[in-house]
Amino acid sequence: MLVSEISYGNWITHGSQVEADQATACVHAALDLGITTFDTADVYAGTRAEAVLGDALKGQRREGLEIFTKVYWPTGPGRNDRGLSRKHILESINGSLRRLQTDYVDLYQAHRYDYATPLEETMQAFADVVHSGKAHYIGVSEWRADEIREAAALAKDLKIQLVSNQPQYSALYRVIEAEVVPASQELGIGQIVWSPLAQGVLTGKYLPGQPPPEGSRATDEKSGASFISVLLRDEVLTAVQQLKPLAEQAGLSMAQLGIAWVLQNPNVSSAIVGATRPEQLQDNVKAAGVKLDAELLKRIDEVLEPVVERDPNRTQSPAQRP
Repeated sequence: MLVSEISYGNWITHGSQVEADQATACVHAALDLGITTFDTADVYAGTRAEAVLGDALKGQRREGLEIFTKVYWPTGPGRNDRGLSRKHILESINGSLRRLQTDYVDLYQAHRYDYATPLEETMQAFADVVHSGKAHYIGVSEWRADEIREAAALAKDLKIQLVSNQPQYSALYRVIEAEVVPASQELGIGQIVWSPLAQGVLTGKYLPGQPPPEGSRATDEKSGASFISVLLRDEVLTAVQQLKPLAEQAGLSMAQLGIAWVLQNPNVSSAIVGATRPEQLQDNVKAAGVKLDAELLKRIDEVLEPVVERDPNRTQSPAQRP
């Protein structure tokens, strides 16, 4: 399955930060700009994000879209309303399809690894979802290399295709490079990365020694302020400001530089971007197809190396990640 280099994601926008009409305008702008891949999850905005996306895509040619969703996080008060048990997976896919107003999703993803459920049970349930025609492919999100390897082996036995991992990845957060990317390349699995702009920090709008701009993600708890706070250190923000002349020399905006950087990794299939305004997408999509030369990549590394996170043992706990 082919995907657009830039995917549209609605983690913290649809159903919470952005009103439905504005969300629909952003989705239609994405379509007009050539984005065909749309990523969501049942947990986003308490299931409302799926419903908003379904409404926004209504009337589009289904075969021309790649619609992704996820299962794992709680979607109700019951003890079975979470995780990757057979019960939750089979019930969740039906809810997602109803909200998205589609007969199938192109990619159904395990939003985290479930240590309370045998992986064999999870993969058999995913196989049943695929074989019933409710999903074409299976993916995972934020899984470790050994977990991906084990799941891929089971998927092969069950005659389904595990095709993707959805990790956090940016020029500031490179944890997947050590183990996940090599394992994925060996297995034929691509990365669909979230937060390529490090929660907006790589746009350069956050300045060292100054409060975050009003209306930015860092000032709005509904839009992920708790996730960005760890990046708002002066040493990080100072380093990011040093990227501005590099972006200007390349003829790119800071956002385009950040997105283009992740797309240089041959294992990255697509970078997920969100938007509260259509204009943001118009800027972001220009990163598709951009080739950054070796000298520019070297200079980016030199600027950011002191603040880059690479150690997979120092990642946030699963409960802290979106």
